[in-house]
Amino acid sequence: MTTQIAVRLPDRMVRFLDRCVAEGTAASRAAVVADAVEREMRRRAAEQDADILVRQGPADYLDELVDWSVARVSLDE
Repeated sequence: MTTQIAVRLPDRMVRFLDRCVAEGTAASRAAVVADAVEREMRRRAAEQDADILVRQGPADYLDELVDWSVARVSLDE
């Protein structure tokens, strides 16, 4: 489901959106805005995950498994 919203943007941002569409790097103005919002959502989620890790520490012993694997496995094979 999608919802249409009205957003006011500075002229320079609208010119950027239009340039993206004209160059073919985006299907529409809305696509550029949606991509930017999605990136911000992922950034905030990663920031929250990092905060949890700092507060609680690792929840499992996978770091030890990674260290063991790196010491014994060659990617050249």
